Amino acid sequence: MAEPEEGRAGAGFELPILLFAGFRSIIDELHHELAAHGHPDVRPAYGFALQAVGSDGASASEIGRRLGVSKQAAGKTVEKLEGFGYVERVDDPEDGRRKLVRLTARGVDMLARSAEGFDRIRAEWVRALGVERVRALEADLRMMAPANAFRLDAERWFAG
Repeated sequence: MAEPEEGRAGAGFELPILLFAGFRSIIDELHHELAAHGHPDVRPAYGFALQAVGSDGASASEIGRRLGVSKQAAGKTVEKLEGFGYVERVDDPEDGRRKLVRLTARGVDMLARSAEGFDRIRAEWVRALGVERVRALEADLRMMAPANAFRLDAERWFAG
């Protein structure tokens, strides 16, 4: 896609494409880095799901609610994460009839490496664009994307 001339308004379709391209460049770089550090099977949806599990663990129903997906969809994601060694299912100490999903050491490592990677990539954007432009971009996106509009139903978007 050709770059619009300086000062010329872009076509309406360009904004979502550019936002998605920026997102993809960050995610692709992060996932390449994660693969090099022992996490080759990670997909963007897995990071969202591990965040939904949280440090205290959660039931499949809670994970589904946090992600904005059905319990069944959350259960399928948990099965994949369990297969890769990122989570484990354990008896809930407060309710013996239910299982809790908890992060394993491998899951915690992946989340820590992701956080470090996102910080490093943001720092690269700051070096390229300047701190004020990056802060302004973040502030503008926060203003335009209402908090209740962000759902973590990313599995359908990023399955791969």
